Amino acid sequence: MAKNWFPIIDYEKCTGCLSCANFCPHDVFDVKEGKPVVARPENCVEFCRGCQRGACDYGAISYFGE
Repeated sequence: MAKNWFPIIDYEKCTGCLSCANFCPHDVFDVKEGKPVVARPENCVEFCRGCQRGACDYGAISYFGE
């Protein structure tokens, strides 16, 4: 797992569809007030990009460490 690689959510672009949280098999996200929250960044797999490419259709996810 990565210490310097994790998703960052742009809440201005995020629609709250939760596809990123539902997609992630590594338990990186929690949901608070109907929005995804990066609760366990240490669980993110370095260079995975699954929540960005495979789930988010709104361009709301970038990565720390990119």
